[in-house]
Amino acid sequence: MTLSFLDEPRVRELLRLEELIPVVRRALQDLSAGRVVQPVRVVLPVAEHAGFLGIMPAYTPAALGAKLVTFYPANTGLATHHAIVALFRPETGEPLALMDGRLITELRTAAASAVATELLARADASVLAILGSGVQAASHLAAMRLVRPVREVRVWSPRSASRFAAEHGVLAAGSAEEAVRGADLIVTATSATTPVLRGDWVRPGAHVNAVGACRPEWRELDDGLLQRGRVWVDSLDAALQESGDVIAAGSSRVAGELGSVAAEALAGRSNDAEITIFKSVGVAVEDVAAAELVRSRLGGPG
Repeated sequence: MTLSFLDEPRVRELLRLEELIPVVRRALQDLSAGRVVQPVRVVLPVAEHAGFLGIMPAYTPAALGAKLVTFYPANTGLATHHAIVALFRPETGEPLALMDGRLITELRTAAASAVATELLARADASVLAILGSGVQAASHLAAMRLVRPVREVRVWSPRSASRFAAEHGVLAAGSAEEAVRGADLIVTATSATTPVLRGDWVRPGAHVNAVGACRPEWRELDDGLLQRGRVWVDSLDAALQESGDVIAAGSSRVAGELGSVAAEALAGRSNDAEITIFKSVGVAVEDVAAAELVRSRLGGPG
């Protein structure tokens, strides 16, 4: 058997965000229904370089694999995340494919937020605020436009909002508050370790996708927002161990897992004035499902 290796340009040719969104939705449904074997990510600190190595295996109804991902939040001029994903034949354990996982991480995170937006945001949500200006900001801009009629986009970041705004044809805000006030959809995709989004800025009926702050001591959302809104997560086990925002909110503020909403086993938004929050920590089943989608696009024998 030939082991396929796909570098990032090849993954980019094969992976389309609009195709990935329903795949991630099914993966999260399988996870919440107990059809996935997935431990909480093992995180190895690389303290002298302020980095982390994450080990993320998953066995789904359709695939077996694992992602190795590094996170170096202080990187400048270089991506903060790098990764590889390995796929194996579930029946025999034979290796099938090895592929660059940086783009997979970028797109599957945005795809999960798109699923959350489909399920939890108001149907008429059209004003988008993005806090952050990195690759996740760009992928989330594309994802939000696929699932809601976005007509206005405001972006804020401490350093690169003007560059991002010029590149993507959106508005650069002078502050996080200016970006957020009046927005229907809010994405926090930052490397912040203390809250950047305050609850008193957020309008009733808004939906928040919070994808940064993936360590238990880090925060993106302040206590006021967590008390005003209802929180859904990708994995309850993972969020209660890894998300500083969810730990601060307490399990009583967590309505449940997004996959249960997708399966209609759990209600989502209860009314048009409710603030809904999707706190994403990123889970292995999303990576493995995305990698299997890429492999399926290669053609030939499985």
